[in-house]
Amino acid sequence: MEIELKENERIDDLEYKGLKIIQNKEWFCFGMDSVILANFAKKEKTGSKILDLGTGTGIIAILLSKKIENSKITAVEIQKEVAEMAQRSIKLNNLEENVEIINKDINQIEQSKYDIVITNPPYKKKETGIVNQNSIKMISRHEITAKLEDFIRVAGKQLKDYGTFYMINRPERIIDIFEYLRKYKLEPKEIQFIYPKINKAPNGVLVKAVKNGGEYLKIDEPLIVYNEDGTYTNQILNIYEKSNKN
Repeated sequence: MEIELKENERIDDLEYKGLKIIQNKEWFCFGMDSVILANFAKKEKTGSKILDLGTGTGIIAILLSKKIENSKITAVEIQKEVAEMAQRSIKLNNLEENVEIINKDINQIEQSKYDIVITNPPYKKKETGIVNQNSIKMISRHEITAKLEDFIRVAGKQLKDYGTFYMINRPERIIDIFEYLRKYKLEPKEIQFIYPKINKAPNGVLVKAVKNGGEYLKIDEPLIVYNEDGTYTNQILNIYEKSNKN
């Protein structure tokens, strides 16, 4: 299919069931976090109704369209240019019947009831870290248009009872995450810390919660990204090799 590419754009092969994605090298390109998060949620039942909050390039929605078969995904992105690019990626993959891109503030989306809400939100608070002057990168990395609490509050509002919430974030936000989850009736059920190397501190955390679920928390074995020699661990290779084999 012929898809128009704009300045600084490229098409990347996701090496998973023939999927591709359009990215702009001047903007915030997706990283491993989104791939890991999509893999974390893949065990959900087929035919699920899914909401992706802050979809960015659309990477999570595109991957989940094949990882959770027959799903219907609504992917929300506030930045007009980024949402338009994500929409072209949906068209590129012939996913129009499965994925809808909505250009809207997550705080303003219409009420519905979803089986799954998933998000890879901006990790940094508004006044912390190095602030990139590129507005698209800034909004992608910092809580400019919506805060962590907003993402969790909207998830709680949009999920049906016993629906599942998935998120990836930084370990330093874990106390805030748990506080907001319970505030909005999302019970933490599973967490997994992500380590760059086995002898390093974790730099990521995956969280699963259930709307109005009972109290029980499972802590998974750590997910280690790199071996000591800088090569990917078998855990990471399994995530990508599964993609290559299917």
